[in-house]
Amino acid sequence: MNITKRLTVLMAIATLAACGSGDDTNSVDSGNAGGAGGGGSPAGVIYSAQAYLKAANATDHSFYGTAIAISGDTVVVGAYNQGTGANRPGGAYVLKRTGTSWAQEAYLTASNAEHADRFGTSVSISGDTIVVGAICESSSLTTIRAVTGFPDNNNSGCSGAAYVFKRTGTVWAQEAYLKASNANALNDPLDPTSGYLTAVEFGWSVAVSGDTIVVGAINEASPLTTITNGAGAASLDTSAFGSGAAFVYKRSAGPAWAQQAYIKAPNAESSDGFGNSMALSGDTLVIGASNEESNQTTITNVASANNSATGAGAAYVFSRTGNAWSFNSYLKAPNAEAADQFGYSLALSGDTIVVGANLESSNQTTITNGTTASANNGAASAGAAYVFRLSGGNWTNEAYLKPSNAHAGDQFGISVAIYSDTIVVGAYAESSNQRTLSDGTTASSDHSAAAAGAAYVFKRTGATWAQEAYLKAPNADAGDQFGTSVGVYSNTVVVGAPWEKSAQTTITNGITASADNSLTGVGAAYVFLHQ
Repeated sequence: MNITKRLTVLMAIATLAACGSGDDTNSVDSGNAGGAGGGGSPAGVIYSAQAYLKAANATDHSFYGTAIAISGDTVVVGAYNQGTGANRPGGAYVLKRTGTSWAQEAYLTASNAEHADRFGTSVSISGDTIVVGAICESSSLTTIRAVTGFPDNNNSGCSGAAYVFKRTGTVWAQEAYLKASNANALNDPLDPTSGYLTAVEFGWSVAVSGDTIVVGAINEASPLTTITNGAGAASLDTSAFGSGAAFVYKRSAGPAWAQQAYIKAPNAESSDGFGNSMALSGDTLVIGASNEESNQTTITNVASANNSATGAGAAYVFSRTGNAWSFNSYLKAPNAEAADQFGYSLALSGDTIVVGANLESSNQTTITNGTTASANNGAASAGAAYVFRLSGGNWTNEAYLKPSNAHAGDQFGISVAIYSDTIVVGAYAESSNQRTLSDGTTASSDHSAAAAGAAYVFKRTGATWAQEAYLKAPNADAGDQFGTSVGVYSNTVVVGAPWEKSAQTTITNGITASADNSLTGVGAAYVFLHQ
């Protein structure tokens, strides 16, 4: 996604929030709406609210909850605009659960933090390792460094960076500073031939599994269509702006990080946005390119060169053998159409991949288990999610997920997460005023709270998926965008709402959340527990 398109999306999000911020009546919904600050779950519901997470230094427009990741009893929350006044470099927060109580364990910042770096745009966690992306960090450095010893320059605007943090006991410390090996390939403030800012935006997406980290750079501009294994430099060719790339790093003794691979899509082209999303588990890597343009509707091991469906989107599976990465499969939606943005979000667990297409337009309100998906376009940007499963060495379509209250504009699939047989899908523009949780396929048809947002839990039994729960914030208000980010681990679900408005600076353990709306874009995260 180029800078202009990304800013257009962010402006649309801000408009949604502004339109709804003054309407907190929540007066309709057949008795399902709770009072201000209420919440929890009705009798019999299998999920309950466990905690309401807020930043200890909460400020307006920090957007706490833009990104979320969970591992065990530890959650990391990104707030890419954290700060005050003209000093907003961004931050990330580590929350730890002891028993049933959550507390902030650490506040992470970059060792070279500067205003507008957008540290916290992306986050990922694996055990005691966290990686945080900062898409507008602007150093021209092209090598990996430890905590200190790198130049504090701004010679390569929005080249981006990623920061690695390691926990010892209960103490987090920065371990490494990662830069793309071609970070300064696009260092002009404006490309006069396109009118787009020429920014690599390394750190747009991040993933960590064990001692391996992958970082996406959606505006990387090389036209290469191959994988470069090893620590060699990436291409400096800038003839395919926005084709995107991913960089793989491996930790060895020391600890020392080194580049292991430079990965390009096998059908890379300008503006595909390869690296928009990614997921990593062991030796399997999945990367999304939500602006990819092929009209293909099947899964193959060769990527299409067709460009007749702009923004249909694709996802790519890569496998590692030893230290070498190779392309494995090319995933497309079985109902792929232009502008669906398949691959805007994705997640991986074991032999299962889930891919979000937040602008898919079917008005279907049921799940299709199997290989087909609706060709209906009766609900623009309702959104969908697709489940793929590995069988006999091949990836196949397992299910097409739609929420039971699918509605035009909800953008179901803006975020996805998976753990074993549980999938969580966010719909940040869903507009119900409900403030309680619903079991099964029950979900509100109210539309009086624009972009309050929702999240949906799906459960697999055998090869059959079913909607298990409909999650809403206990203080849901118009414009909060609950569901912008989601995470799941075992029986715990975490959902981010970066436009939530409360000025609260403490964590509330339990089923309630603040009804205060005195600030704008402060953000919150909500923890739900499967009973």
